[in-house]
Amino acid sequence: MKDISPTFAIGPFTQIVTLRAVPLKGAIQDEALEIIAAGGIVVEGGKIKAIGSFDSIEREAKTASIPIRRLTNPTVLLPGFIDAHTHICFDGSRAKDYAMRSAGKSYLEIAKAGGGIWDTVLKTREASLATLVRRTQMRAHQQLLGGVTTIEVKSGYGLSLEEELKMLRAIQAANEHTAADLVSTCLPAHILPKDFEGGTKDYIDHLLQDFFPLVQEEKLSNRADIFIEEGAFSMDDARYYMTALQEMGFDLTVHADQFSIGGSQVAIECGAKSADHLEASGEAEIKALAGSEVIPVALPGASVGLGCDFAPGRKLLDAGASLAIASDWNPGSAPMGDLLTLASIYGMFEKLSTAEVLAGISIRAAAALGLLDRGCLSAGNLADMIAFETADYREIFYRQGRLRPKWVWKGGKMVSGKDWGF
Repeated sequence: MKDISPTFAIGPFTQIVTLRAVPLKGAIQDEALEIIAAGGIVVEGGKIKAIGSFDSIEREAKTASIPIRRLTNPTVLLPGFIDAHTHICFDGSRAKDYAMRSAGKSYLEIAKAGGGIWDTVLKTREASLATLVRRTQMRAHQQLLGGVTTIEVKSGYGLSLEEELKMLRAIQAANEHTAADLVSTCLPAHILPKDFEGGTKDYIDHLLQDFFPLVQEEKLSNRADIFIEEGAFSMDDARYYMTALQEMGFDLTVHADQFSIGGSQVAIECGAKSADHLEASGEAEIKALAGSEVIPVALPGASVGLGCDFAPGRKLLDAGASLAIASDWNPGSAPMGDLLTLASIYGMFEKLSTAEVLAGISIRAAAALGLLDRGCLSAGNLADMIAFETADYREIFYRQGRLRPKWVWKGGKMVSGKDWGF
């Protein structure tokens, strides 16, 4: 499905919001956005060849005999959205957990009733590889319809050598059968498996010695994650684990500061690409993140799903930190999985500018994944683009997810909307 796209020119867009002039860190006012009025774009070989006024783009296209699509309705063009933190490879449902949590039951009470992460582990272990591929492909397609063209996908519901490998193989196979790019992340250090004989240090040694060499041998992923939290893994566990993985050549990310602090500190010490969650981060953690190269990733889906505080996005940006926004789509704490809706809600509660929300699900999300070829509309970048039928980019978040992309292109190939036959 990832064949080379056609060559074409398109416009005039009422607005092209490029995001290419956005800084990686700090607050952004809407006035700082580069917006090309009556703009056009040329796509060739899956990448953006040229971008500018439609008059100039049309002249260039005619000279080069490039097919031109003229738009007649008001339309806004944005870079494809990037969801930098998801768990969409799983089987089963946790609707019972959600109902119990909404009724006031605690995590411990839900776990004792057979719910929690372990419930998803058991269901995912029971699922075949083919089933997991289909489930992941289906959820990726749902995200594509919402304009998400790159999706990070974690393992972490297998929690044994073979089952974690099954998940990573499923993510890899699903990536070949969906137009979206799926970026796989190893999360065998999600929780200590109930059926593992030994403590957290024993389990980590097992992963380092027996699991990750196979991941590298099969080229299943180059990213690794760990959940630092009471009931999961300690800061010392994580330092040991992440240092070893970094020496093996893995990029790192961390589930950090969700219910208690400490995880973001380890992320900074170990040079992680991102620290994700951060709902419990205080002033010291915010200051430290702002002084580092780690990308903070807010996960409003978990806050909505758990009924808890949001990550302090406004404070992070005002302190000079970066801020990406991801859905955290998972069967337990974040079942919605709609990045556009969640980013709209989060932006209002945290008082973020439209520019800050857009950057959080595009160029800054790309940075959280270490991707330099997407997240903004610029010559040479992938032609990952989404178009909304509106005259004003601010309408997109104003509608809080009800205004959906009319067209989605991945690498210049239309993957959602009416195909014009280029």
